[in-house]
Formats: sequence, structure tokens, C-alpha cells
Amino acid sequence: MTIACILVILPFCLALAAFSDLLTMTIPNRVSAILLGAFFLVAPFAGLDLGQIGFHMAAAVLVFAVCFCLFAVNIMGGGDAKLLTAGAIWFGLDASLVAFLAYVSIFGGLLTIAVLLLRRQENAILASGIPVPQLLLTAKKIPYGIAIALGGFAAYPSSPLMEAVFAQLG
Repeated sequence: MTIACILVILPFCLALAAFSDLLTMTIPNRVSAILLGAFFLVAPFAGLDLGQIGFHMAAAVLVFAVCFCLFAVNIMGGGDAKLLTAGAIWFGLDASLVAFLAYVSIFGGLLTIAVLLLRRQENAILASGIPVPQLLLTAKKIPYGIAIALGGFAAYPSSPLMEAVFAQLG
């Protein structure tokens, strides 16, 4: 059961957040709450001791502090900050967190370029009948939850929890 939770919870919540952000430009608070709560339920059964759980919490606190500053100066949305923080706890304070944040940055840059290009071609897209969420074209925001999800998918195999799963399966 623990293995199934590790394999499913983070990817499912990230995918849900990405689709919600794409369609509504919001990330539900319950997604971040589920990620945080599930981590604390799964981590002990995955073999993480209190010290390791503390390092995972430190990762989340560090990411939250940076995200809070970015939110305070209106660079990052609140839902993005919460999702990034909740995702960070699943990676811990190690190289997998750096990979997660690097992937999020790369995908975020590509996403921003793609959305800006789409917005420049708004009339052509609307005339062609290609189904594109209206908010994607009209909102002044970038649905960064997509980049957070893609970064999470790319980095998750190197996370301590997934390495524990691979050790149990292999």
C-alpha cells in the first residue's frame, strides 16, 4: 500500500493542479493540503526516520520562504507557491530538490514563451477553431502549475521516496 501511495499521490496531485491551472488559472488549496498530509502519513511507512522527515520539512520551509517573498512582490501566485512548497516536501533537502526546482524553472520558461506566443496569435487561434482555454489567451497570468507538475514528473524518480520504492521492488 505504501508503494502505491508513493507512486500515485504526488503525480496525481501534480496532474490535477496542472489541469486546474490550465483551465481555471487557479490551483485548489486541497491539492497542496493533500500533498502535505499524505507525505506525513506515507513517510514513516516508507522507512524515513525523524531526521530524514526533518530534512524534508526543511526543504519545504526553505522553498516556502523563497516563494513567500516572490508572492509578496507579486512575481508568483499563491497557488503556485503552495504547490511548489507541498511538492518540495516530497523531495527533501538533497539533489532531487535541486533537480525539481531546475526542471520547474526550465519548463516554466518554455511555458511562458509558449503562452506569450499563443497570446500574440490569439485572433488566428480563435478563427481556426483550435480548442484553447479562453483564460489562457485573456488572463495576464501564466499557469505555472503546469511547469511545477512537469518539473515534478521529471525529478520524482530521483527523490528519496522513489529510491526507497525502487529498492523495495528491485
